[in-house]
Amino acid sequence: MDKITKVVIVTGASRGIGREIALKYAKEGFNVALILRNAKDIGDIGKLIQEKYNRDFIACIGDLSDSGFAKNIVDETLKKWGRIDVLVNNAAWRTIETMRTMSMETWNKTLMICLTAPAFLSKMVADTMEQLNIQGVVVNISSIMADRPAGNSPAYIAAKGAMDSLTRELAITYGRSGIRFLSVKPGNINTDMSADYVNDEGDNLSNKMSDYIVGATPLSRAGTSAEIASVVYWLSSAESAFVTGTSLVVDGGFSPNLNDYSIKKLQFPNQF
Repeated sequence: MDKITKVVIVTGASRGIGREIALKYAKEGFNVALILRNAKDIGDIGKLIQEKYNRDFIACIGDLSDSGFAKNIVDETLKKWGRIDVLVNNAAWRTIETMRTMSMETWNKTLMICLTAPAFLSKMVADTMEQLNIQGVVVNISSIMADRPAGNSPAYIAAKGAMDSLTRELAITYGRSGIRFLSVKPGNINTDMSADYVNDEGDNLSNKMSDYIVGATPLSRAGTSAEIASVVYWLSSAESAFVTGTSLVVDGGFSPNLNDYSIKKLQFPNQF
């Protein structure tokens, strides 16, 4: 009997964390449905999946703020391979501003892409898994900012906090079918999305912000997209088969730390 090739759907797969997640699953033997906003975003990822890892892929092009796109994703994936084993809700969109200036249009678009689309894509995928008797996994990419907001992305923060709650809710809803729901909460990760913080004059503050976070991170560095991808894959593997309905923080120890290491050294100069 031929071995079944599993299938993963990865939203926001063109760059950063999403790209590394897609490549990680291909490396581990999955066929990959890449969810992208533009055809030009495919770049070389499809070639890598096929030639480096000898796996197949499809590219679903569309906008997650379009309420009908989620169904297209599921339909196209099933048409190609007839199954879905893992969904990774990674795509995100947000502006850098405070609530003082945010418009309702921006708020609604952010929640649509970062929360509503993942919610209903999860529903469709989980329903499909039940119909096909697949004990699959959905991994939602959240953020430590859901718990440690910075005052600069209120709609994004609200969406990520809600995504963590939704993860727990759906784990309860679909758990008796053997379908697991997890969320991963990255901290300071080197991506394009972490490099767009500017002030009113247009000066980029991203490096200063990263330096501050690194200064308060026990492991003393930013993380990489590949490290997040490895965590996501592990959570969807048989090695974590009894883990569901919870969030895993991946931030180098930043979240529980109170202050910068420069402050610690003032008190204990030879111990830190």
